[in-house]
Amino acid sequence: MNVVEIENVSKTFGQFTAVNALSLVVPRGSIYGFIGPNGSGKTTTLRMIMRIYHPDPGPGWIRVLGEDNQTAADDRVGYLPEERGLYKKMKVRDILRFYAELKGCREFKVRVSTWLERMGLSEWADKKVEALSKGMAQKVQFISAVIAGPELVILDEPFTGLDPVNADVLRDAVLDLRKNGSTVIFSTHDMSVAERMCDRIFMIYKGNKVLDGTLESIQARYGKDTLRVKVEGNGFDPRAIAGVEKVTDFGKLQELRISPETDTQDVLAELMRCGRVTHFELTTPSLHDIFVRIARPEPRDVVGHT
Repeated sequence: MNVVEIENVSKTFGQFTAVNALSLVVPRGSIYGFIGPNGSGKTTTLRMIMRIYHPDPGPGWIRVLGEDNQTAADDRVGYLPEERGLYKKMKVRDILRFYAELKGCREFKVRVSTWLERMGLSEWADKKVEALSKGMAQKVQFISAVIAGPELVILDEPFTGLDPVNADVLRDAVLDLRKNGSTVIFSTHDMSVAERMCDRIFMIYKGNKVLDGTLESIQARYGKDTLRVKVEGNGFDPRAIAGVEKVTDFGKLQELRISPETDTQDVLAELMRCGRVTHFELTTPSLHDIFVRIARPEPRDVVGHT
């Protein structure tokens, strides 16, 4: 069974269309990534799945965990909203107990202790939320979303603001949720996180679905038109090489987008004239590059794009 099914759903606010005729299917047991520029419709879509927002009247529908009623999401769904918010005067242990009981979880004592230990927060259990750092508070809010063991977990930008250590802790927790049978939907602006973690990736742009599939299927649409190169030499400017349409400089290496008719051996020969080539790889574009092509398109990217 699919955990989430959306068919031909739109959402407008006055004259602004936030989501336009969206259809989407989230398979059970998957990690499903939502990507898109700010204001593209990610959060609006997540809120419609949660029934915080209702779609515009029309033939479209949303089904969550097999239910298509218009009431608020039930106890089988956990939600971490984009706007973080905890009761600052409550103690950490008490607020987690509150959220567990709110979702009908009776074995909250063991679960609370287990999650606090896992997230490195045991010594803060009896501290008030207002005493926590921003990263700690974010981990507490994550625990509150998953404490009851929901079948579906929806996380809106869960990794934002976390340092690398805590981001890894949260990432491992998300992966374990999937191993234990939960389906996870999360939005992110970090393309590397989406590439590494997600079974499927959905991109929304200006309210319209522009990508939906596995990373491999998305990359296959664009073909192998990217060269990753590293050249040791002074005055190296690959933009002057025939067939190179765009250069993205990452410091230690560069990505060159080449035209379809370009012979990569000709490019390699030119690079070798510029200096010592220590890395030369023909590959599909990264998710970051695909994101930029859609969100900041050049003439070539616009032609034939849907």
